[in-house]
Amino acid sequence: MSIGELSFLLLLAFIGFQFWRIRSISESAHEHVLHYCQKNQLQLLSLSRKKTRISVRFGPLDWYSVFEFEFSSTGEDRYTGSFEMVGKRIVNIYTPAHRMN
Repeated sequence: MSIGELSFLLLLAFIGFQFWRIRSISESAHEHVLHYCQKNQLQLLSLSRKKTRISVRFGPLDWYSVFEFEFSSTGEDRYTGSFEMVGKRIVNIYTPAHRMN
């Protein structure tokens, strides 16, 4: 096995690890937003990742992700909120003014 082949295998393993890391962050985001909606008596309608990039803005090098989620407060309306995550921790969450039951 040459050094080029070894480098290629290491690069492939690193890419695979980062893929699973991003998947894990997405699953954690779903759990966080589901808990947030339950706590605030909101119905979660959908969740999507808006962007993901590597950042050092909030501490050590990790994935910075922005997610958008749609929710309903009465079952008849629809609002869009967003939140930012670094790794698996929420940095900021925003929900617009919405009607309460």
